[in-house]
Amino acid sequence: MSKIIPSSSLGGKTTANARVGVLGLQGDFAEHLSTLRRMGADAIDVRRPEQLDDIDALIIPGGESTTIGKLAARYEIIPKLRERVREGMPVWGTCAGAIFLAKDVPGHPHPLAAVMDIAVERNAFGRQVDSFEADLDVKGMSGAPYHAVFIRAPKITKAAKDVETLATLDDGSVVAARQGKLLATSFHPELTRDDRFHRLFLSLGKR
Repeated sequence: MSKIIPSSSLGGKTTANARVGVLGLQGDFAEHLSTLRRMGADAIDVRRPEQLDDIDALIIPGGESTTIGKLAARYEIIPKLRERVREGMPVWGTCAGAIFLAKDVPGHPHPLAAVMDIAVERNAFGRQVDSFEADLDVKGMSGAPYHAVFIRAPKITKAAKDVETLATLDDGSVVAARQGKLLATSFHPELTRDDRFHRLFLSLGKR
């Protein structure tokens, strides 16, 4: 992976005019929107399937994966999301969003987008009281280690051969991975002032 660059592009668009959606059904969507707008992106609160045709990339935030899945199915967002992924739209799932992207989530009976070839274990590090923070060495990310916030976090337990591991904890747990233009992180970058993961995501649009 190349170094993260300050100005990213999506389909020829710069950060300043890229239209980046955040799925606003539940969870930390407001924090993602705030980060994107601070970066200069045109950030869109996405709640209807037709909105997916009007954006260049999509973030699925942390929150409750069961609620996100149920609402995405009710509002018929999942078929359109899968279509846009097939067309090459970059999509990033953070925490619950990573669960929603995964094709394999043992014990999860609710709808998933199931577009990324990973297996994810829910609440892999314990409950809310077991939340923690960690400094991560991220593949391709220059500068200081990335300070990550984990809240009822999942971890990636299996991945297809073309899935690239970007970050692990000291015990080897995979907490960030990329498959083509799909990105999954176990933690919450939107809860920090460090926008390097958002810039990494935006850079996927030109790969």
